[in-house]
Amino acid sequence: MAEFKFPDVGEGITEGEIVKWLVKDGDEVKEHQPVVQIETAKAIVDIPSPENGKIRILHKEGDTIKVGEVLFVIGEQIPQQQAPQQKTIYKAAGAVGYLEEAPETTSHATPISIKKILATPAVRRLARDLNIDIEHVTGTGKDGRVTEQDIRNYAAQLGTKKIEETVPEVEIKVQKKYDIWGYIERIPMKGVRKVIAQKMSKSAYTAPHVTHMDEVDVTKLWHLREREKVSAQRQGIHLTFLPFIIKSCVHALRDHPLFNSSLDDEHEEIIVKKYFNIGIAVDTDDGLIVPVVKGADQKSILDIAKEIAELADKTRKRKINLADLQGGTFTITNIGSLGGTYATPLINYPEVAILAVGKIFDKLVSENGKVFVKKFMPLSLAFDHRVNDGADAAKFMNSIKEHLEDPDKILMDRD
Repeated sequence: MAEFKFPDVGEGITEGEIVKWLVKDGDEVKEHQPVVQIETAKAIVDIPSPENGKIRILHKEGDTIKVGEVLFVIGEQIPQQQAPQQKTIYKAAGAVGYLEEAPETTSHATPISIKKILATPAVRRLARDLNIDIEHVTGTGKDGRVTEQDIRNYAAQLGTKKIEETVPEVEIKVQKKYDIWGYIERIPMKGVRKVIAQKMSKSAYTAPHVTHMDEVDVTKLWHLREREKVSAQRQGIHLTFLPFIIKSCVHALRDHPLFNSSLDDEHEEIIVKKYFNIGIAVDTDDGLIVPVVKGADQKSILDIAKEIAELADKTRKRKINLADLQGGTFTITNIGSLGGTYATPLINYPEVAILAVGKIFDKLVSENGKVFVKKFMPLSLAFDHRVNDGADAAKFMNSIKEHLEDPDKILMDRD
């Protein structure tokens, strides 16, 4: 019998939610066959079987599984005739995890009896919490299944004190569907919303947020985009203002590199990134998800426009790769697409700044005694005051404005 444990995929991820089992308990599966979909860090990934065999499912859909916890088991038992004792072997299972095989032993020609322990994941967790080897516990449930009470009785025999205080009995909680004013609905905090809540809380309580607001004349950019979008459509590309904004931010980040950094609190160091990976906040049914345009400084306007469309489509369909959500150095959120003007966005921690782009509006401007109608774009820059000061933010914003007001500066390095 071989256990497949939920792997540590890095980036501080400690758990995932089982979205859907693609096979049934007891099915025969083949190596590399997708068996389950798990949502982790806003991405849904297919977990493949690491080898051929019968699968035993240990968790149901909707369960949250911790890193290192056994997700499923392949095979019912270890054959009696085995090679001499070996160390634990880890077989590769792609980028999603590994299969830990039980050590195999033989003793001349005498078969080894392998004890099969029947227990639910909750009972196994209780045994681990009480530091009890479940193999030493005699099960009193159906077919010898180990129950929670069996674990508690065994712990009591070992002299474990105050078990009831350490691991209280599971209580049935009655949740009312109404309060004194009327009916209510309870929505579990899980999945993407849970991840967002955790990240936003960490950002708000870690970085001192300050927001600098301004507006930029994008009249020239408006006309340029109107001309260029026709040519882009012929190539199957939907050209928005966002690629131009990304390019303007890259120029500003070059001029003011501390906005393209993160803060290492432990070593009290500012880590300046020498690459420009721009995150784009995408609105989905499950909340804001931020895919990242890698190496934005090395791509043209049309290349970025095409990549944004592809990333946004994958994100909304929840088919985005985990790697596409990592490695960002600066984030842009477009509140203007929903009609917003100014905002105080939360920094996408551990980055140190985020730019909110508002809805473009018409404004009367007087120049040399004449009145003109021009296009203006609201901008809101939230930044970590530990790394940058207000004057730095104003200079950074002016650099963005300089390039948006004169789009020829943006286009100089588009090819």
